[in-house]
Amino acid sequence: MLHFKRCQRLKQITQKCFSSIHVKKDKHARLFLSRTFALAELRKSWHSTHSLVGDKNIILMGPPGAGKTTVGRIIGQKLGCCVIDVDDDILEKAWNMSVSEKLQDVGNEQFLEEEGKAVLNFSASGSVISLTGSNPMHDASMRHLKKNGIIVYLDVPLMDIVSRLKLMKIDRIVGQNSGTSMKDLLKFRKQYYKKWYDTRVFCESGASPEEIADKVLNAVKRYEDVDSETFISTRHIWPEDCEQKVSTKFFSEAVIEGLASDGGLFVPEKELPKLNCGEWKSLVGATYIERAQILLEKCIHPADVPAARLGEMIETAYGQNFACSKIAPVRHLSGNQFILELFHGPTGSFKDLSLQLMPHLFAHCIPPNCNYMILVATSGDTGSAVLNGFSRLSKKDKQRIAVASFFPENGVSDFQKAQIIGSQKENGWAVGVKSDFDFCQTAIKRIFQDSDFTGFLTVEYGAVLSSANSINWGRLLPQVVYHASAYLDLVSQGFISFGSPVDVCIPTGNFGNILAAVYAKMMGIPIRKFICASNQNHVLTDFIKTGHYDLRERKLAQTFSPSIDILKSSNLERHLHLMASKDGQLMTKLFNQLEEQHHFQVEKTLVEKLQQDFIADWCSEGECLAAIHSTYNTSGYILDPHTAVAKVVADRMQDKTCPVIVSSTAHYSKFAPAIMQALKIKEINQTSSSQLYLLSSYNALPPPHEALLERTKQPEKMEYQVCAADVNVLKSHVEKLIQNQFI
Repeated sequence: MLHFKRCQRLKQITQKCFSSIHVKKDKHARLFLSRTFALAELRKSWHSTHSLVGDKNIILMGPPGAGKTTVGRIIGQKLGCCVIDVDDDILEKAWNMSVSEKLQDVGNEQFLEEEGKAVLNFSASGSVISLTGSNPMHDASMRHLKKNGIIVYLDVPLMDIVSRLKLMKIDRIVGQNSGTSMKDLLKFRKQYYKKWYDTRVFCESGASPEEIADKVLNAVKRYEDVDSETFISTRHIWPEDCEQKVSTKFFSEAVIEGLASDGGLFVPEKELPKLNCGEWKSLVGATYIERAQILLEKCIHPADVPAARLGEMIETAYGQNFACSKIAPVRHLSGNQFILELFHGPTGSFKDLSLQLMPHLFAHCIPPNCNYMILVATSGDTGSAVLNGFSRLSKKDKQRIAVASFFPENGVSDFQKAQIIGSQKENGWAVGVKSDFDFCQTAIKRIFQDSDFTGFLTVEYGAVLSSANSINWGRLLPQVVYHASAYLDLVSQGFISFGSPVDVCIPTGNFGNILAAVYAKMMGIPIRKFICASNQNHVLTDFIKTGHYDLRERKLAQTFSPSIDILKSSNLERHLHLMASKDGQLMTKLFNQLEEQHHFQVEKTLVEKLQQDFIADWCSEGECLAAIHSTYNTSGYILDPHTAVAKVVADRMQDKTCPVIVSSTAHYSKFAPAIMQALKIKEINQTSSSQLYLLSSYNALPPPHEALLERTKQPEKMEYQVCAADVNVLKSHVEKLIQNQFI
């Protein structure tokens, strides 16, 4: 029973714990084991519904003209099993007439009922079954089929389907004679296909039936092999004995735990999946939501998040919460420069692109009857984005998941601070810390690694800690989508053809955003250079140029671009781990040295490898303001300070031989005083709401952010907590918040 593997392994881990510790005497251990059993039972229930054994069916689903019958026959030949075509082998035999005659005889609605009844009276095992295009429109029959098989969705490009149907002169499609165009009819059908499938076969335009059949078999193999996609810590040390088992986590476990127990970050044990050229081209005309679902399905095993459920989450995250229907549009700025607008979400920053989705992933992955406190360190934008994202969960989930957002009390813009405080809801709190972001981030990591404290919270309050910073893989992964989508938009708009290289320039502090672009390249997007743009806190730029990460004698400077006012870049560890061939021992050495001696130097070969893909530079405060001013004067476009940093560096470093996509990570409204100073607007000493409305009167691009304007209407003073820069004080606040939420 292949699909029971994960459940069995979790129980083996639990049994090992029972044998190695005195559980009856250790309350921490008892609660840990109860959570492990809960997770195992959750996985067991998934497997008992979806597991594939010898008598299960492979069920091919898709629109009319998808090639289900032909592909089914090829698969049947390869596997040596029975092939059943619902049209020919079930319906026509049951009715003693052709499908088209039946449709003409009874009409659309009655046809669906008759078709469903015929399928309900049918059973098979160990077969390949090709459904009709309308089978998925009958719930009862689909539930019947799903009990004994894996449903594979043949997702064939729409125009390929339309072309095939014209050639085939098909006359037996439900709704065909209603006056609706074939294209609209097929689009309407998609909602039913998305509801039922277990795994998708994404077919590039012009793919042969043989190629699709091979993809189906690979998809089924992946579906069965639940242990094939696991995660390791960046500090994992590989055993010398090849037969010794490696300590790995599933996607759901990596999301729940956030930070690895050894202090490292979770990364995929194997490489990310790579799409071929044809598959990417098939996504050129897709929406952002469609692109997200295809890419994330390939990165998240259905045993962790079933494909249909993942689709629901994606549609919830991006369906109505973004001011722009394109979610992350690309705008031509000038010359070879393009702006990737990542600020159309509810809190006006790129963090929304992941934090509207990540809370739903987290809520799905955690075991039932467990309470979680999410701790977040923010340099400005994450705080409001995470509070907003988790506040949108269902009432039931908000009762068991709470968020505490720690921000530097004097290290964010006035608007960012008001936004963080104003985003507090019944399950989320803001805590100002009298220090900088680096302290907040380091303090939270230390809290996670304090097993006595975390165990105490579990014993006393039944609460488990986790994170929603980009140290959490579930937070980082959705960011890959918008980098891929930006490239596809340039192809769609005719600026480049697929395969042409582009550079990306990203304002960088914690290295998560630029790392997501690296992952997009690994999946097949032809990014040539990654341009790392720093402000006056240019430790990353110095490291990329020298290989020396040096925090000695370096103090954090407060700048106009506070979200990248960071000296300790967490996600750099993930990239170094990748370049160093997953050498966990080296990562442990380097980052322990950074913690203890405040610097490390990587060897020359690693620096040269880094510099093959990365270039970097930094921007002064004066250059930042000048870029905002000059860009507005020449194009009528207002850059926020972080985007201005990236534009300055792109102007200086990019060789103009290919397009460069500049990531615009926040809407300028969040930094009104800096913008007004850059544009030489004299009325600078106003309230934040007055400043925003004044800027909105300029009729500049991008247009005013309505959600941010609404934020200014909230009461200026809301209560929030402030604490000293002391880890023990932060622990005390965490405990009090847990008491308030869960007791």
